[in-house]
Amino acid sequence: MKIKGLNELIKKLDKAANGGLRKEMTLWLEGMGMEFLDIVQDEIIRTQTVDTRNLLNSFKKGNDENVWEIKSGGLALLVGTNLDYASYANDGHFTIDPDKNLDRRWVPGRWIGDRFEYDPNEKKSGMLLKFTWVDGTHYWDHALAIFEKMFHKSLEKKVQTWLDKTFK
Repeated sequence: MKIKGLNELIKKLDKAANGGLRKEMTLWLEGMGMEFLDIVQDEIIRTQTVDTRNLLNSFKKGNDENVWEIKSGGLALLVGTNLDYASYANDGHFTIDPDKNLDRRWVPGRWIGDRFEYDPNEKKSGMLLKFTWVDGTHYWDHALAIFEKMFHKSLEKKVQTWLDKTFK
């Protein structure tokens, strides 16, 4: 997400405040990143996207599967997950690769109640998947729309608070 004119505004204000705004904005940006992770998790739960919690837990700061990067100089924040299937859960996917011209595929594992547990080492049980489309839940898209509305309001409030405090 890019905010048009933000860098120019920060340069002008930073010059006036001898760098104080950059420090405050970096802390604020980190807080906004944490807020976004919370919103993504809320949307994963609301849309009932997961049943194993791996995707849900990947959207936490410091998780091995997480992407979290803040660049203080340019005030950039990168938030996401490294899980391969996160985009499939969001966007939708075919149950098997249609390019391989297969209409079914065997998946090793076992059924525990009404839940299937994948196990690549299982030799005797599993399930047969037929070629079909699975709709995505669009959890990321919903979270991003919510966050964008919040972000603009929060940015305006943060800058106004800083201006009021700085230029009393």
